[in-house]
Amino acid sequence: MSMKSEDKIASMGLELPSAPAPAANYVPFVISGNTVYVSGQISRDGDRMITGKLGDDLTVEHGAEAAKFCALALLAQVKAACGGDLGRLSRVVKLTGFVNSTADFTDQPQVINGASDFLVAVLGEAGRHARSAVSAASLPLGVAVEIEGIFEID
Repeated sequence: MSMKSEDKIASMGLELPSAPAPAANYVPFVISGNTVYVSGQISRDGDRMITGKLGDDLTVEHGAEAAKFCALALLAQVKAACGGDLGRLSRVVKLTGFVNSTADFTDQPQVINGASDFLVAVLGEAGRHARSAVSAASLPLGVAVEIEGIFEID
């Protein structure tokens, strides 16, 4: 799956980044059996943080794009957890998405669809997952979206 999924990412005009280092006292992922738990990945496009608040200065489309970059970082962490072999990823189990949004914003699911749609586009049926999408009054560094994930590996 590694070359296939990384080729698919490249065909979308994207590149799988290096796995981001943790910003505080935690590890980026934990492996337990054949399950990888990936810490929250923030919305970042390369070196640029995607910041802002949905319902204020960002649209749902901006948020969905930010969520897509979170999903890309999640895959980078899974690749690192698998010793550089993304082909060991067998399925996305669950995502929990946090959306930096105003109190009256209610389109969190549409924002997190940016990550869900991306994972299905890259991984096919193995990318379909359970999910939560919730609002947050603020997120670290003012980012628009943060997503954590649970993955199954071979």
